[in-house]
Amino acid sequence: MKRLSKIVKSCLEKSKDSAILAIETYNKPAVKFKSGGFVVMMVIAYTALFHAIFFKRKIRPYYKEDNGYFYKKVDGDYKFWELNTCLKEYFKTDKQNPIRKNLDFFVKLRNKIEHRSFPEIDSNIFGECQSMLLNYDDLIESEFGSSWCLREALSFSLQLFRSPVNLGEAVKANKDLGSVVDFIESYRSSISTDVVDSGKYSFKAFLVQVANHPSASATPIQFIRYDSLDDKEKAKINKLAALVKYKYKEVSVSNANLIKPSAVQRRVQLGLGDPKVLRNGNMRDKFTMDAHTRSWKKYNVRPLGNADQPEKTNQAYCIYDQPHDDYLYTDAWVEFLIKELSDKAKFNSLYE
Repeated sequence: MKRLSKIVKSCLEKSKDSAILAIETYNKPAVKFKSGGFVVMMVIAYTALFHAIFFKRKIRPYYKEDNGYFYKKVDGDYKFWELNTCLKEYFKTDKQNPIRKNLDFFVKLRNKIEHRSFPEIDSNIFGECQSMLLNYDDLIESEFGSSWCLREALSFSLQLFRSPVNLGEAVKANKDLGSVVDFIESYRSSISTDVVDSGKYSFKAFLVQVANHPSASATPIQFIRYDSLDDKEKAKINKLAALVKYKYKEVSVSNANLIKPSAVQRRVQLGLGDPKVLRNGNMRDKFTMDAHTRSWKKYNVRPLGNADQPEKTNQAYCIYDQPHDDYLYTDAWVEFLIKELSDKAKFNSLYE
C-alpha cells in the first residue's frame, strides 16, 4: 500500500485512539451511561477517520468562507468538517446507505445526550452501537488496510446480562428522557426495511449456549455473519429467532402497534430529513400537524370529525379508537407519507 503522509497518519492515530477509548468506556462495569461515552468518542473516531480519507484523496476537509475561495479559521486554525459534513461528502447522493443512516442516527442522538445522562437507553440502542463499531473496522480496512484494524487487538468482554429497562416506566420517572425515546423510535420508523435488514444499521444476534466443543483449543465464541450463510442455514437461524421471540413475547397490549397523530408528525418530519421552513420569522418544521391533517384528508384515510360512521377508515393506515373517540395510525401510514411527500410537488399539492 502507498506510504501515508504525516497528516493522514496523525488523523488515523487520533481515530484509533478515540475508538479504543470508546470501547473501553462501554465495557467498564462501573460506567452507568455506557452508550453516552461510547457515542461521543466514536463520533470523534469517525470524524478523524473521514479526515484521513479525504487527505489521502487530496481533498482538504475544511470549511470555506462565503466567497468560496478562502478556508475558514478559528483562533488561527483551519475549521475542519464535522461528521455530518463528512458523511455528505463521502456518501454523496447515496442517502439510504445503511452505514450512513447508522452514523446519521448517532450524530443526532449525540446532540441530545451529550450533556445529559440517560443510562436507561443503553440496552435499547446496543444494536446500533455494535454496528457502529463493526462498520468502523470495515471502513478503516477498506481504505487503509487490515494493519489499521481494531479487531485483532480486541476480544469479547465478560458480561452479566440483565433484562432491558422498561422505557415506558423510565420515562414516567424521568420526563427529560421522553424526548430522547421519541427521537429513537421516530428515527427507526423512518428507515426502510432494506436498510434495517442489512445489519449495517443495527446489529442483532442471539447468543446461544452450546455443549462444550470436543477440542479444548476451540474458540469459545465464534462470530458468523448472517450474509455469509446459505438459504438453508438462514432458514434455521430465522426459525431459532422466531422461537426465541415467541418464548419471550410480552403480554399483548391494546393498540400497541398504533401511534398518535403527534407521533406521526414527528416521525414523518424526521423521515423527510428534518427540513425546516421560515414561518413568522422563525425556522419551523416543514411537516406540521396541519400538514398531517391535510394528508389524511387528501388520501381519504379517515372520515371528517363528527362523521356518522367514524369507523370507516382505511385500516391499513388508520384505526378508529371508540373508547377514546379518536384516531390512531399505523407504521405503514408513516412509511407511505415519507415516500409520497419526499416528492416536492406532491408535498406542495397538500396546500393547493
